[in-house]
Amino acid sequence: MAHVIVYSSDWCPYCMRAKGLLTGKGVEFQEIKVDGKPAVRAEMANKAGRTSVPQIWIDDQHVGGCDDLYALERAGKLDTLLGL
Repeated sequence: MAHVIVYSSDWCPYCMRAKGLLTGKGVEFQEIKVDGKPAVRAEMANKAGRTSVPQIWIDDQHVGGCDDLYALERAGKLDTLLGL
């Protein structure tokens, strides 16, 4: 199974939705919260080129945010990336 990293915030509905999709598939993921951590958010923004959360990586591939994750699911590509 793939290594998944999700940068998130506690009160972000898109974060909750993305994590819900992954959890529903039985995928374990490393969650890195950016709340009140400007250095961690800056690290995420530097790696992703985006400042919004969630930002999701599957193995070493930056997937993007919640909408991007769901687009992969609709296209039938998410399970393959996740190694399911």
